[in-house]
Amino acid sequence: MKTEQNRRSVELLAPAGNLEKLKIAYLYGADAVYVGGKKFSLRARASNFSYEDIKEAARFANNLGKKLYITMNIVPHNSDLVDLISYLQFLESVNVTGIIISSLYIGSVAKKYAPKLEIHLSTQASVSNHQAIKFYEGFGFKRVVLAREVNLDEIKSIIDNCKAEIEVFIHGGMCVSYSGRCMLSNYMTNRDANRGGCAHSCRWNFDLVDNGKKINNRYFNMGSKDLNAYKQIFSLIELGVSSLKIEGRMKSLFYIACIVRTYRKIIDDYYRYNGDITKVNFDYYNNEILKAENRLTSVGFLKGTVTKKEQLYNVRTENPTKDFLGIVLDYDDESKIVTLEQRNYFKVGDKVEFFGPNLENTSFVIDEMTDENGLELEVARHPLQIIKFKVPFRLSKNDMMRK
Repeated sequence: MKTEQNRRSVELLAPAGNLEKLKIAYLYGADAVYVGGKKFSLRARASNFSYEDIKEAARFANNLGKKLYITMNIVPHNSDLVDLISYLQFLESVNVTGIIISSLYIGSVAKKYAPKLEIHLSTQASVSNHQAIKFYEGFGFKRVVLAREVNLDEIKSIIDNCKAEIEVFIHGGMCVSYSGRCMLSNYMTNRDANRGGCAHSCRWNFDLVDNGKKINNRYFNMGSKDLNAYKQIFSLIELGVSSLKIEGRMKSLFYIACIVRTYRKIIDDYYRYNGDITKVNFDYYNNEILKAENRLTSVGFLKGTVTKKEQLYNVRTENPTKDFLGIVLDYDDESKIVTLEQRNYFKVGDKVEFFGPNLENTSFVIDEMTDENGLELEVARHPLQIIKFKVPFRLSKNDMMRK
């Protein structure tokens, strides 16, 4: 067992769909970030990272003493493997920490041509037992990302019987099938989920029909609620999990900041209170998560076999919030003027809340504001408009303002 070591060094792993989100994830508390390149990645519709983006991401991570992982977890067809060797060698040359893969072939090529890269087994491999992990250990995998269908007791058994690092998802979307193995998207939209094109067909609204007649004039969908394991973090650390992973490379900058910051605080609470869960205000953390979430959530399989309570069926809550009002570009300590990039509508007289990596939630009422040229404004209604106003407490670049 390696429980004591992991208790001291559990990793918070965050997603990023572009370079701006990656930097926010690190600044708001992630120990490591995983991103996809333009090829080999299972989120083809994310902005994804060019070679130059990856180079900058690795530089940024290394300067902070943090880690960067590149997803290469597609199920590759012949045409997907073009330039594989040169891509792996590039990743190694810019000091990427490791790659997340599901293909043993990609792993074998990485070991031969880019041996400094750690190789991590993706959740796409659906590993849920320690016998399989022992095989992957023998192949050279440093870490295994478990299937999301395992419970806490199974995670304990796996860790007790394995040497590889174990990574577990703690937050984000859940697949209706074993992760990545669903074929609905392929058949219904000709978009291959296993090659980065999932259309999330399970979340569509389907009519229920009996003998040609729609039943109850209601719709049905097969999607599950998103995963939200904030109350299980202490248990996962106690079990010896090496990395706690947030899902969401398609999520917004605001979502990344709120969710990463919340889990950072929960993890820090574990060490601060020496694992005493009774000292933690989970209501506060739940409220923080709700400020960013727009779908219903559950603990998934962590407590055991799921019930209908973990499914959406005829409930849809995918309504993007407009709580994110702006991001701080600059703050003048003498004038106490903040320079803010607007993200959603707000006006003079609104009560807003600032938060940041080193700023606790702090409320404030806007009494006057101007644009960047000093023209007085009553309303900030233009996306990305530069807004200035006085704030009586100190702010830092990349702090955020929300409703």
